[in-house]
Amino acid sequence: MTVAAARAGVLPAQMIRRMIDDGQVSAEHPVDPGQVQPASLDLRLGAVAWRMRASFLAGRGRRVADRLAEFEMHRMDIGAGVVLEKGCVYLVPLMERLALPADVQAVANAKSSTGRLDLLTRVITDEGVEFDRVAPGYSGPLYAEICPRSFSVLVRPGMRLNQIRFRCGQAVLTDAELLDLHARGGLVSGEAVISEGLAFSVDLRPASGDLLGYRAKPHSGVVDLDRIGHYDPADFWEPLQANGGPLILDPGAFYILVSREAVHIPPDHAAEMAPYLAMVGEFRVHYAGFFDPGFGHAAAGGAGARGVLEVRCHEAPFALEHGQIVGRLVYERMLEIPDTLYGAGIASNYQGQGLKLSKHFRMR
Repeated sequence: MTVAAARAGVLPAQMIRRMIDDGQVSAEHPVDPGQVQPASLDLRLGAVAWRMRASFLAGRGRRVADRLAEFEMHRMDIGAGVVLEKGCVYLVPLMERLALPADVQAVANAKSSTGRLDLLTRVITDEGVEFDRVAPGYSGPLYAEICPRSFSVLVRPGMRLNQIRFRCGQAVLTDAELLDLHARGGLVSGEAVISEGLAFSVDLRPASGDLLGYRAKPHSGVVDLDRIGHYDPADFWEPLQANGGPLILDPGAFYILVSREAVHIPPDHAAEMAPYLAMVGEFRVHYAGFFDPGFGHAAAGGAGARGVLEVRCHEAPFALEHGQIVGRLVYERMLEIPDTLYGAGIASNYQGQGLKLSKHFRMR
């Protein structure tokens, strides 16, 4: 499959399936139909992992495999399941490999549940000079770099921690186009603040109750990523209560908060959460990334959905205020409307969401 150069946009599910049929996406084990999302493909862990002494990129003209000797500490067979320990860096080959057309590039990101566990997970490639970016025409293997930040995790082959999105050309909406789309479809509840994307802010004043978020406990047990709805949040998270004032972020701590705005992704668009400028404060929103077509869309079972914010404070304590802008959504056009939308006939865990931990924890 080759996408016409005159067209620009994100490839939908039906075109991803065509890429698989054409061998542009291949795997040592056949791709499961459930891996194909409305505008992305889930990637699966392979059978081995290397404990690394440092994170790295292959660099131009170099293969990942050729650089293992520089950074590898030991190799593990993860077939029966292994624990990846908090604070350590691991490299895992992914089952999928790519043979992209010359006019198709790709970008990867952590899946939502991965990000909500503070599990730093990035894709690297041969000759790569950036994390999570795959050059047009790339042919070769994919690897996941995994660094658990808050909790140690138990992983097995086939687990899906990353997803990849394919795009042709430049399809990001300008601010003027985004204003027009908002006028036609109501992209966000309340006033739309648009500047290099659609801004969103943090909610520290819950409409009901006083729970405003969670802070990860520093000395928790292991999370088995296959166990859904299994863990008691109290064993891993400290609930945060609203007090009408700012939330003081502790250096090195990880927080789950929620956006004040409910957002909507129309069926013919996709979006990606980008970090806000570092100058706004001593923290970073660790974004899970992709918002599929249909997220928060009324016809797909949603009426706008608030964005869950994965926040980590840096060197100094920081007072986060209610309504403070912390990030933005960058919207892109789809090449075609996907044949399945987020939340419509697929297992979408976070449609219509508010404040919500990852799917591994029991709902209270």
